[in-house]
Amino acid sequence: MPLSTHGRRLAVSVLCLGLAFTGRPAHAVEPIPAAVVAKTPAMQSVSMSSDGKTLVALVVAPGSKDGDTALASWDLDHLDAGSRITPSADRMKFIAASALKAGRILAVARQEWTGQLGGCGEGKQTGATKTFVTKTYITDAEHKKFYEAFAAKTSKLDMDEQLRRCLELVGTASLVSTLPLDPDNVIIRQLDTGSMASNYLLYNLRTGQSKLLFKGGGRSEPGLFDPRTGELLTRTQLEPIGGGDYEQQVLIRDPQSGQFVVHPNLTRRLSERYTVDIVGRDEASGKFYVLTDLFSDKVQAWMYDPATRKFDDEPLLAHPQYSIASLIFGRNKGNFGRVLGFAVDGPQVEVTYVDPSLKAVQALLEKNFPGQRVSLLGYDEGLGKVLFATSSHRDPPAWHLLLDRKRIVTLGSANPDFKPEWVGEQRWVEYPARDGLTIPAILDLPAGWTPAQGRLPAIVLPHGGPWARDYMGWDATGWVPFLTSRGYAVLRPQYRGSTNLGRKLWLAGDAEWGQKMQDDLDDGAAWLVREGIADPKREAIFGYSYGGFAAAAAVVRPGGPFKCAIAGAPVTDLAKLGWSWSENRLQRILQGRTVKGMDPMQNTAKASIPVLLFVGDRDVRTPSFHAEDFYKAVKDKVPAKFMLIPDMPHSMPWYPRHRVQTLELIDAFLRRDCGSGGL
Repeated sequence: MPLSTHGRRLAVSVLCLGLAFTGRPAHAVEPIPAAVVAKTPAMQSVSMSSDGKTLVALVVAPGSKDGDTALASWDLDHLDAGSRITPSADRMKFIAASALKAGRILAVARQEWTGQLGGCGEGKQTGATKTFVTKTYITDAEHKKFYEAFAAKTSKLDMDEQLRRCLELVGTASLVSTLPLDPDNVIIRQLDTGSMASNYLLYNLRTGQSKLLFKGGGRSEPGLFDPRTGELLTRTQLEPIGGGDYEQQVLIRDPQSGQFVVHPNLTRRLSERYTVDIVGRDEASGKFYVLTDLFSDKVQAWMYDPATRKFDDEPLLAHPQYSIASLIFGRNKGNFGRVLGFAVDGPQVEVTYVDPSLKAVQALLEKNFPGQRVSLLGYDEGLGKVLFATSSHRDPPAWHLLLDRKRIVTLGSANPDFKPEWVGEQRWVEYPARDGLTIPAILDLPAGWTPAQGRLPAIVLPHGGPWARDYMGWDATGWVPFLTSRGYAVLRPQYRGSTNLGRKLWLAGDAEWGQKMQDDLDDGAAWLVREGIADPKREAIFGYSYGGFAAAAAVVRPGGPFKCAIAGAPVTDLAKLGWSWSENRLQRILQGRTVKGMDPMQNTAKASIPVLLFVGDRDVRTPSFHAEDFYKAVKDKVPAKFMLIPDMPHSMPWYPRHRVQTLELIDAFLRRDCGSGGL
């Protein structure tokens, strides 16, 4: 990947502590231009090395007309000197970056690729597939040389050209653990090109030498590595138990014998889909920190003693309404391994620090950024340098440094042209489904709207996945503020089948595609009407990926509440749905078993509302035939439009031209083609 280094400098601004920001106008003055929403983030992927010496980010390359990205890095001991910037190559574009240690930087880049996959990765089994090649590189603080990160050497191996191409496309290695106290080594996963199994190695960033920690193969996978030494502490093993099901055994290393021993209290049938996530170990007691929903509908934090093979009598941490998302462990010498705080998986991820120093820093920063979420991203020993981010549903993410707890240096914003006054109120709400299940949802309203102004046109926007969920806060897609600034109310239901909101809601979606999952969306539309928010004659559905399936399903469900539907990158043919929506093999198997219900392609004769379908021609997750075949089947029954977007993949990041084109398609369809008179 040819890359040139440019010593460009990025300006930063300084905020004196104790000064809070002023208020903002109460209502929007204009619709958000598509070009503003669609811009490549001016800054993204920001991180600080664990030693506090290097800051890394992706920025827009200086002078780029197309919003091409560039790798930027700062020497934090000489911040005033500005950043070193290396633009993306002509074809290979940076999409992510991370500060490592030992003076090394990790950079991820991709480029368009078209060719025969032959069954390697997502895409066609035969014929040419339009997709992307993604590569991970390591470079130094001077950006002098870029080489493929952690890759196994394949050039001298005896393999056919198809296998070599497969390795080029899917990559051969990835980072597993940074081992923050080790000055030189990290843990990586590397593909064994002989057995095609994944090995886990201790990798020296300075020398490139490695040491095997765990040899892959069979049905065994590593679990928790000791973050201090890299030693493997736990692993999982699948054992068949008949009927196509497996027992997922959890094994813990016995410190005396060195052998891995099965622990029945942590072992469950794979099909039961319990969360049993060992996330850390208390070095003093030898007990493990486990995030699990074995004892509650929501995930709780428990202590597990491997010596007695028992959980403590009470959870270490539990929330009455939401799951515990994570525990925050110390990564520096002075606090290593201690629990410094925790995160709750609520309407947005809420972090609470129990460590007095970090708690004080968080409070100080929240005072200076009222109304915004403050996220601590990294810090050095002694908290002399703290990297943090701020955002809200009105404010794009921005990144800052707290220096010596005395001054804040603002590095940049993802979208400095975005005006907070464009955005209205956001609420976390709940409504009852027709069978009594409670459905959480996020409601976004136009800026300045009050019920006295009358009912609004409304859009129900189900998320993708479906094993996923939405969070309150900044919308990275830009769809929600784009729509509310045009006068639409937007409801994002966390329908049954959504994850991280409890087992009951998650499991209720099994085999209910287009059925009870779809009822939840219709019931959300009815709730908007009952609340006096939506005009019952002016409601639409718009979704992407699984949300696109839901939009297509709405087209062929008789008696639905929607005037029209917009299906982005939809699945429409359940009979032709592959199991390739996750990199995790077990998730593919488990989720694949739950994909049953009403198949839109088998019900196209019932189409009753106008529909817009769009998909990228490099989308290998939900290939374009889903949208195109559905369009062909319904276009003579209802007004229908189909658009194939050149060079657009399934998932972000998308190029600015992709976002402009899709936003303008959505806007025009809602105004002109959503039934008589539009929405």
